[in-house]
Amino acid sequence: MSEPDDELYLDAAASDAVPSSVIEAMIPFLTEGYGNPSSVHASGKTAARALDAARASFAADLGAHAGDVIFTSGGTEADNLAVKGIALAQIRRERTARTSSMPSSVPLPAHYPAHRILISAVEHPAIAQSAQWLHDFFDFDVVSIPVDAQAHIDLDTLAREAARGATLACIMMANNEVGTIEPVSRAVRICHAAGVPVHVDAVQAAGTIPVDFRALDADTLAVSGHKFGAPKGLGALLARSRVAIEPMLSGGGQEHGLRSGTQNVAGAVALAVALHQACTGMAERNRSLVSSRDALISAVCNAVPGTNLTGDPVNRLPGHASFTFPNVNGEALLVDLDARGIEVSSGSACAIGRHEAPGTLLAMGMSETEAKSALRFSFREPLHNADIQRIAQALRASMTALHAM
Repeated sequence: MSEPDDELYLDAAASDAVPSSVIEAMIPFLTEGYGNPSSVHASGKTAARALDAARASFAADLGAHAGDVIFTSGGTEADNLAVKGIALAQIRRERTARTSSMPSSVPLPAHYPAHRILISAVEHPAIAQSAQWLHDFFDFDVVSIPVDAQAHIDLDTLAREAARGATLACIMMANNEVGTIEPVSRAVRICHAAGVPVHVDAVQAAGTIPVDFRALDADTLAVSGHKFGAPKGLGALLARSRVAIEPMLSGGGQEHGLRSGTQNVAGAVALAVALHQACTGMAERNRSLVSSRDALISAVCNAVPGTNLTGDPVNRLPGHASFTFPNVNGEALLVDLDARGIEVSSGSACAIGRHEAPGTLLAMGMSETEAKSALRFSFREPLHNADIQRIAQALRASMTALHAM
């Protein structure tokens, strides 16, 4: 097989390029305005003003207030801070109540929520493993809320479990593996009616579809910059003041006391600029992305008989198409496509040489064999018709080479 003339990158859901405009916005705060924003001298004040401006811009594009924004190293840290921080804050409140006003033999008042964390069955590992950590070290019960065959969370089960009491419920806004957009607004209302706060993982949503934190009425929301054109290692947690959070990092008390460490001013600027660019013209761009996505789905299904689209066919991310393929292992198909210049993502994770079926697809009711055949195609700019035809032809050639059709 000859080497392809150029690579066609279709893994934007994993990470995407940083536009030159974002890099240019960062440079002054790496080379000139490099002062520590906590310093009181002129250089420090310059950095602090840039940080404040970035925070305000970032918040505005997510329907938040500047005071809601806690800059982090990415979505994983934001998820950890929300899940662990809210649970540990509850433990602190309970301990304070015991030691300051109540004999040790007297039980806590009934208004303290049960030590339970509700998570959808398709949450990102940053959520699922944070919840498991709380189970392992603090005996929290982790309750998995099932999803249907398109990865929609079961709201009836969520309502029943929330009514039993919980420290926190975690619901992603859009699924990273199959692209389904979840009924988050309804989930938040259900949980709040039961007195349960809600954390939303919006890592795949922010910068891709509209996100309005205050209108959603979530308590916390996680964002990752490299999904919408900022450098890797940048993100944020949006948090309402009504929810108590215990910090995970000890130190100088930056970021409202919730994320100690000297702030990355250049990174905050990049995060704000990238998000603003992603949100500008989003509606028009998304119409083109949906058109490309649907054309790609049609071309792929026609090229490989027996292919199944995974996730919600309509209410899904605009530049996201995910499939299972007949008679083939997804990892093998990915490698063959890569050799043909088509870069996609496999739904399965490889750990120490062992290919595992993706948990999201298993939770949707697929067999392990079917789940292991999954591939994801994701993009942030509309595809040309020639690109779509190239993808379809490469898939057919790869399936033939792998004796799958």
